[in-house]
Amino acid sequence: MYDLIGKVLIGAVAISVLLSSLALFVSRISLNRHVRLAGIFAWILDLFYLPIKYFFCKLSDPRILDSWMVSLKNIAHYHAFRRTRNRIMLLPHCMRNLDCPAHASRYGIQCKECGRCIVGQLKRDAQKYGYRFYIITGSSFVKHVLKEKPADGILVVGCNYEINKGMRFLRDKGVIAYGVPLESDGCYNTSISYEKIAGILEEFGPVDGSL
Repeated sequence: MYDLIGKVLIGAVAISVLLSSLALFVSRISLNRHVRLAGIFAWILDLFYLPIKYFFCKLSDPRILDSWMVSLKNIAHYHAFRRTRNRIMLLPHCMRNLDCPAHASRYGIQCKECGRCIVGQLKRDAQKYGYRFYIITGSSFVKHVLKEKPADGILVVGCNYEINKGMRFLRDKGVIAYGVPLESDGCYNTSISYEKIAGILEEFGPVDGSL
């Protein structure tokens, strides 16, 4: 009996390692081209996220894992996000200029469109395409927003770790997330290409009736 249990456990571990390795390989490929069954492979990586991240911390940079997973999930979520009709754009507060005059409220940082950074332009673009726009100070803020003003799609700008974390949370809420990674991350003065976000907004198109 114990021998059988041992064989089953060894077999389960072997299958888990095989599936995780295959999912990692596919996620790495997704950085450069479209892959099939992206949703299934993303689910596998979510399932084994903690042990996989442990090995990345020991052997490599854990940020690499998050970047692969965000790329894979963007492919998996692409068509579903296009079908969403109640969208939000979330920006991290670290994108603000150090001399930002905006103040915080229960709905995040209230951009004054002072022109010292690209956030004001992104706010105008997001509203033009029918997105509700928020500058958030932490991931817990997302729960607050969704509780008061539900959405079915969220365009998340941030570091790959925060985007992946948010995608995992939103998956259980039935909200489709699409991530736009920062080009340089940190606690302040982070940056992203304006052309990149503008192109994504145009690619997904406006929410019905917003243009």
